[in-house]
Amino acid sequence: MFWISALLLAWLLARQWEQRPIDHPPGVLVAEPPAQVAINAPAGFLFEGFEITPRARFNLRARVLSAKRYHLGMESKLSPVDLALGWGAMSNTAVLERIDIRQSGRWYHTRYAYPAPLPDQEIIRHSSNMHMVPAHPDVAKALKRIREGDLVRIRGQLIDVDHGSGWNWRTSLRRDDTGNGACEIVWVESLWVE
Repeated sequence: MFWISALLLAWLLARQWEQRPIDHPPGVLVAEPPAQVAINAPAGFLFEGFEITPRARFNLRARVLSAKRYHLGMESKLSPVDLALGWGAMSNTAVLERIDIRQSGRWYHTRYAYPAPLPDQEIIRHSSNMHMVPAHPDVAKALKRIREGDLVRIRGQLIDVDHGSGWNWRTSLRRDDTGNGACEIVWVESLWVE
């Protein structure tokens, strides 16, 4: 029993070490916002029993503010990982040190002591919770290794998703919205960690 407990503890410690946040010095690490180009005549396709409708080509470089894995619900069949991502002021360690960032229930939440490190609209315009849909197994593996603080480059599409049961999921096409429907659903064709 001792050896089983010791092995379990070693495994937990190794996993904790692999998931530790990556530190960066103060300063904006990612200046440019995400790039998005509308798809005028989207051609839908089937993936894992879901109908995928591309809405826009999407490319971004961002700092990972938080990563959350999901295992339950229709969404998790497509999107096992959500990434809270930041760019501009929300990629600056000096700002992020004053903001508590959490993810739960497919949402991204911020909390901070007053005075706020940034106006709320700046936080909203420079960060987002994104539902990641891996286009192939290599992307799925890479998503599972993402850590807080990673600098990532993501190329893909913003998508809407429908299922024959009547269930649907709609992407946001804006970076200044909040509330239900404000998250991007990203069909991830390629992902690089810098």
